[in-house]
Amino acid sequence: MRLKDKVAIVTGSSMGIGEAIAKRFAKEGATVAINYFKSPDAADAVVAAIEAEGGKAKAYKADVSKVAEIERFAKEVIDDFGGVDILVNNAGVFRTVSVLETTEEIWDEQLDLNLRGYFFFVKTLVPHWRQTGGGKVINISSIAGTGAFPNCPAYCAAKGGVVNVTRALAAELGKENINVNSIAPGNVATPLNAHVRGPGNEEYVKLMETFTPTGIAFLKPEDMTGTAVFLASQDSNLIHGETIIVDGGWSVW
Repeated sequence: MRLKDKVAIVTGSSMGIGEAIAKRFAKEGATVAINYFKSPDAADAVVAAIEAEGGKAKAYKADVSKVAEIERFAKEVIDDFGGVDILVNNAGVFRTVSVLETTEEIWDEQLDLNLRGYFFFVKTLVPHWRQTGGGKVINISSIAGTGAFPNCPAYCAAKGGVVNVTRALAAELGKENINVNSIAPGNVATPLNAHVRGPGNEEYVKLMETFTPTGIAFLKPEDMTGTAVFLASQDSNLIHGETIIVDGGWSVW
């Protein structure tokens, strides 16, 4: 088990990519803090699934777009498990709206959760990691952050910011054995994008199949977990500031 005796926080882990990463981390031996904000039943179900396979996890409610909530959440996990070794900044929101439909509220919602919260969670844990000798950060970006898409300017801005804040944090913290890297998923079937995959969107899904050399329209959340384990493990100790694209080949074309 590659993460034996490690403690991991995975934000937004009651569903989607965060859920898949949390479950994989637990299988690799980590104790996992499951984070939710609006879905306690889903978070409890993730904890139960992990425990049913012999793993260890606990659910924590926190709005990780707010600094005070981040600080409280981090303290609770450290108090409960004695420390934090791994942080996966995954919680996010995705709104498909045009430029003219993007209100200040829509902009702020996505930048606050998808970018601002990521930075402040890392900042919150840096003093702890300075005491323990280091830590691992995995930020979840997107191919919308390494490239761009129409009708989601705030999301693209936030995810592009994740790519560069990852580099900036790595440049500053690498000498302290704090690895900061990111994963940029391609189209992944999660509750965040269910509205573009449901009934009536068959032509869109078919079109997406033509955008990758693998012919895959939407990847599975589990497809992200191997890269996440690698970046959380000792195998990535000399990798700093990188964004690994996991997109079924979307970016090749």
